[in-house]
Amino acid sequence: MDGTLTERGRQTRQRIIEATGQQILAGGIGGTTLDGVRAATLTSKSQLFHYFPGGKNELVREVAAWEGDQLLAAQLPWLDDLSTWESWHAWRDALVDYYLGLGRWACPIGSMAWEAAATDPELAAGIAEAMRAWRGKLADGVRRLQAAGGVAPTSDPERLAAAILAAVQGGLMLSQPERSSWPLEAALDSLLDVLRAGAPATNVP
Repeated sequence: MDGTLTERGRQTRQRIIEATGQQILAGGIGGTTLDGVRAATLTSKSQLFHYFPGGKNELVREVAAWEGDQLLAAQLPWLDDLSTWESWHAWRDALVDYYLGLGRWACPIGSMAWEAAATDPELAAGIAEAMRAWRGKLADGVRRLQAAGGVAPTSDPERLAAAILAAVQGGLMLSQPERSSWPLEAALDSLLDVLRAGAPATNVP
């Protein structure tokens, strides 16, 4: 639909997506209603269905796609490198800053994944693809660091990337009741320490 919209229409559509994302982060998919989105964005029911004729399901899928893009963009340019420990630590700082900026200790994509698996197979598939894309970039980074001698040559980049994502999601879960970044930072720092400990002693970048 974007190609047929005016600039004002694109802005309105994007405003709806972002407001819905905020509501999902605060109350989950089940706690988000179209009436609540309309009230938050000052849009009419006809406007909402003009931009999202598939209703709430379509809107939530668009939110998931947008959140996935935002998450990856927040980790750039470091996510596309990760060939040195300096770039890994810069990536770690950028990720923590991204979650701090959200104002809530939750991963928008991770939070949606729990509900999507039981309610919307198409949404679940889209979130799984976003997670695979993220994991793939991390695995590529591990391979670059491995080639530079920063990670043991016997290590499995795919498994390490999965462990990193698990550390992110687990750290965020523990950060929520603390309302502090330190559990997330501790989880990431501990995992990076483990990765570094396995590096060949004579060649750590």
